Amino acid sequence: MKAQKGFTLIELMIVVAIIGILAAIAIPQYQNYIARSQVSRVMGEAGNLKTPVEQCLLNGNTGTVHSNVPSGTPVPPGDCVVDATASSLVAGAAQGSGSGAPPGTGYPQVALAAAAGATSSVTATFGSGAATDLAGQTLIWERSPEGTWTCTTTVEEKYRPRGCQN
Repeated sequence: MKAQKGFTLIELMIVVAIIGILAAIAIPQYQNYIARSQVSRVMGEAGNLKTPVEQCLLNGNTGTVHSNVPSGTPVPPGDCVVDATASSLVAGAAQGSGSGAPPGTGYPQVALAAAAGATSSVTATFGSGAATDLAGQTLIWERSPEGTWTCTTTVEEKYRPRGCQN
């Protein structure tokens, strides 16, 4: 009798079919994971600007907003410097006399309430570095006149983090 060596064609086809099925399930799930993590990252990056916005409002600095002012650059009194950091997931130009973002990056945009009873906001628009489903969508942190921050977004529900609804 001759002993069998190696795998049969049927066994190899079964293994290939199993790998194909796993890949068909895993790749879309991985893409969803990437998009969800990018939304969470942008939520955090834009949320980091809440503190400088609060400081500007408390100090009455509701003039021009400056994204990222180079060291030693004078800022007019009454203007707000938020020291935003450029992000590869966000599209948006530097505000005020802030230094421009490196290619492929952008800044969240800050709008300050100059009048009493108005709202302030930090708006992050997803750029070309974000997942395809996210490009052009927005995530907005909005401050009520009472000082409460809320997060809203236009991204699909399956990508939204808790605490940031439509």
